[in-house]
Amino acid sequence: MCDIIQPINQINQYMKYILLFVLGATLFSCNNQRVLLLPEVEDTEIREVLDVSTAYIFYDETQPDSTLFNRKNLIGTTNWLVNVDKRLTLKQAIPHIQYLQDKRRKASMHKNESAKNYFTCNDKSIENLGFIEFTNTQFNFTNLDKLDFENSIVMNIESLSYITFSTAFDLNIKLSKENMEHALTLIRKNYNPVTNLTINISKNLTFQDYIYLKDILSKLDESVSTEEFFF
Repeated sequence: MCDIIQPINQINQYMKYILLFVLGATLFSCNNQRVLLLPEVEDTEIREVLDVSTAYIFYDETQPDSTLFNRKNLIGTTNWLVNVDKRLTLKQAIPHIQYLQDKRRKASMHKNESAKNYFTCNDKSIENLGFIEFTNTQFNFTNLDKLDFENSIVMNIESLSYITFSTAFDLNIKLSKENMEHALTLIRKNYNPVTNLTINISKNLTFQDYIYLKDILSKLDESVSTEEFFF
């Protein structure tokens, strides 16, 4: 028995490449139906990815960790689109994403050096799919105590309404998501040189909130570390 996978967004195939775009079609046909709710963002920078294969991380309350991971359709030489249900927490979703990152890095046969990994989201500005790259991201469930703070900012995210910035200059700023860009500008202006931004995120954050943050950070004039930490 296999599943019908029915995201909120639609996937369509055209020409010899595969392009994802929006609104509610069935991906596979069999007996059981599953719905995957993609995270939403206002305006992504990447709106087209060609030559893809897909993985799915469903929200499923019948499973021990409330997740169901479907990676059967991944092809090592293609770009990978990872569809994660926005209701999952990072504690639930990130271990599966770590698995995919390790699988990509360890691949040897038929490896495509230019293939990348993307999260899929719903871009509300175009009512279509958007994509956020995470090919080089390293996910760490470790303590930040030994991180070298010199020339860096650590962005501590308890929730979208409780974000603090810590730097080597004993500066600690508490703010909400609306003030995030202003705070980064202030730090760069008054506490140079700041060359790196590292995010330290609560593992209880939802995947929706995580993608919201990733989308904002991808647009800031800031050097964001490829290492992400979860507490």
